[in-house]
Amino acid sequence: MQLYSDSFPNNGLIPVECAFAQIDEKTRVRLSNNKNPHLAWTDVPAGTQSFVVLCVDAHAPTDPADVNQIDREVPADLPRADFVHWVLINIPADVQVITEGQFSHEVTPRGKSGPMIVGKGFKDSPMRQGINDYTHWFANDHDMEGDYYGYDGPCPPWNDSIVHQYTFTVYALDVAEIELPTDGKLKMSSVQRRMEGHILAQASWVGQYTLTPRLAAAFEV
Repeated sequence: MQLYSDSFPNNGLIPVECAFAQIDEKTRVRLSNNKNPHLAWTDVPAGTQSFVVLCVDAHAPTDPADVNQIDREVPADLPRADFVHWVLINIPADVQVITEGQFSHEVTPRGKSGPMIVGKGFKDSPMRQGINDYTHWFANDHDMEGDYYGYDGPCPPWNDSIVHQYTFTVYALDVAEIELPTDGKLKMSSVQRRMEGHILAQASWVGQYTLTPRLAAAFEV
């Protein structure tokens, strides 16, 4: 199976339109368009009944002490952890393209609804959105706290010493649907457990993003 995106090249820079935040010269960062990127896949194996899309940043700081501090950077040798940006399941087998902005086209304070997908073109759709990790990131923020379903793009620390990498992976499954947890709060960990033994193929596409000005400048050279 092959995966590609028209939104950015493999291992290339994710455009600001597909990010949660972007660099601002006056305020350091500001909210961006938060569009999900275009994704398309080919060479689907026989017997595929559905697809799953996951997006993970494997470079989230494990210690928040240095995050977004004016007088220092988040050190490169700090242990890192996964930060989930997108969980989308039960994509019908005849769907092999996701258009840019189809599932997200702006930042939604307190999070997009889910797991059912609302909006034009999604009536009676079997697709369901899982919770991403902005849910716990904003847990103590009065203006932003809530359950964040679906896609929310990159927003790495604006003082991080490394560029973050975002891996989009499409899985072809031999089952038509993944069962939702009883509480409806679908998380990546539960999706991974439910996919075990049902993955026929998978393919990934990687994007890079940073809000650290000196690192962003390197992409402009």
